[in-house]
Amino acid sequence: MKYPSIRRLASILIFSLFPQTILAQERGLDERINEAFTPIADWWGSVILHNFPGTEIPTIIFLLVGGALFFTVYFGFVNIRQFPAAINTVRGRYDALDHHSAGDAELAIDGDIKDTIKDEAEEGEVSHFQALATAVSGTVGNGNIAGVALAIAVGGPGATFWMILCGLLGMSTKFVECTLGVQYRDVGEDGTVYGGPMYYLSKGLQEKGYTRLGKFLAFVFAFLCIGASFGGGNAAQSNQAAMQLVNSFGMTGGSARTIIGVIMMILVGIIIIGGIKRIASVTEKVVPFMALMYILACLYIIGSNITFVDDAFGMIVSQAFSPQAGLGGLLGVLITGFRRAAFSNEAGAGSASIAHSAVKTKYAASEGLVALLEPFIDTVVICTMTALVIIIFNGDSTVFDYGGVNGVVLIDGQPAEGAAITSAAFSKYISFSGPFLTIAVVLFAISTMISWSYYGLQSWMFIFGKGKWSDLTYKLLFLAFIVIGAAGDMSAVWTFSDAMILALVFPNMIGLFFLYPRVKEELNRYLNAIRGM
Repeated sequence: MKYPSIRRLASILIFSLFPQTILAQERGLDERINEAFTPIADWWGSVILHNFPGTEIPTIIFLLVGGALFFTVYFGFVNIRQFPAAINTVRGRYDALDHHSAGDAELAIDGDIKDTIKDEAEEGEVSHFQALATAVSGTVGNGNIAGVALAIAVGGPGATFWMILCGLLGMSTKFVECTLGVQYRDVGEDGTVYGGPMYYLSKGLQEKGYTRLGKFLAFVFAFLCIGASFGGGNAAQSNQAAMQLVNSFGMTGGSARTIIGVIMMILVGIIIIGGIKRIASVTEKVVPFMALMYILACLYIIGSNITFVDDAFGMIVSQAFSPQAGLGGLLGVLITGFRRAAFSNEAGAGSASIAHSAVKTKYAASEGLVALLEPFIDTVVICTMTALVIIIFNGDSTVFDYGGVNGVVLIDGQPAEGAAITSAAFSKYISFSGPFLTIAVVLFAISTMISWSYYGLQSWMFIFGKGKWSDLTYKLLFLAFIVIGAAGDMSAVWTFSDAMILALVFPNMIGLFFLYPRVKEELNRYLNAIRGM
């Protein structure tokens, strides 16, 4: 690398001046961002969400649903039959299978806490639980709080049914991609793990004799994953966190959101410097705590309105097949539900396999089983609870009319969208829900951003190479998108975010259809090992 000292000095200078530059231009910044960002977001959305020729169904839906159905049947309903094994694996019941000894060499990995990987040199960097927590933190976020509200506002209660179905089927897809992530990962001499679709697409397809196709798909995935980390894993999260904070404190204007974006940028920057172990150490504490608190709050509201729960489920089922007029018909509700679920749990996108690849294990399928818990936690449990709270709150269009344009509805005469709808529902039943939900939105947003920074960084290094300059360049760009998302218009941010994450499905699912037989071998190998304990 030429002139390392100059580059390092320039990077530090840019990083230190960036917040001041943003603040100096904060007046009207959100308008300028929207003007530049909206056409790009709309164009990219139309490309990725194009309809399959001769139908009104997006091609992406065929890939997601068709692939998930196939994997569910081929693997003997692994999402249901192996659910107990998945729970036992993440609890550590089968950890004896992975016992190994490390050398005496003291290892130090750049970006990780010193002396913390000595016993992980050959098998990975994090435990099953830490890998699950990191991956769940990338999915359990504002897609659950804001995304569900958006789906119901647009598609009505019936969209919830299709979200749940997508989550159940997505468990099988997640199992396949995360098993492959561990199977084809690279482990550096210093113990650093590099994994994810980029590696199983290139190495796995090379085994099949499709070297050029594998390299091409790996490059496409890595490129799109970088964009997805800037969009759905970053901008959409900071957008909702900023909107929630602005609403909670009665602030107005894009300037306030810009300042919030700068503050979040600094917080996230401090965390992501620490690498996967630092990220895992944060997410394993934040995610379970916030998820538990959020679920308890939902359960309290549902329990307080237990007599309306059967009506809510009735609306979810009946309107899934016979939606209210004006919601775009059955197809529109189905597509809305699947899009929001796919954004929320990312099954089929392959992104979570990047985190799962860093696990300490000798059995690739063990982490695949752990990973299938993600869509269940994210979509089947948390998204459903959020949906029930909103439906109980609104009933049969008691508070707002379903079918809002771009997800914007009127509550008490004021426009509300995303997390603001969920916040209104919580506020009706829990007096202190405002501060609680604000904290939840912000923490979920930050945990999602730090996980996606790892996904994006891995993809960035796959394309541009490994090194300090490459690392710093990506992180500066990632941090900039936190501010862009916070100041941007929600419809533009969500359109871009949806499209970026869903775009990952194309290269990833092609690879899964080539490599799924290898997953079957790994599953049988792990199950046989369990039986032999």
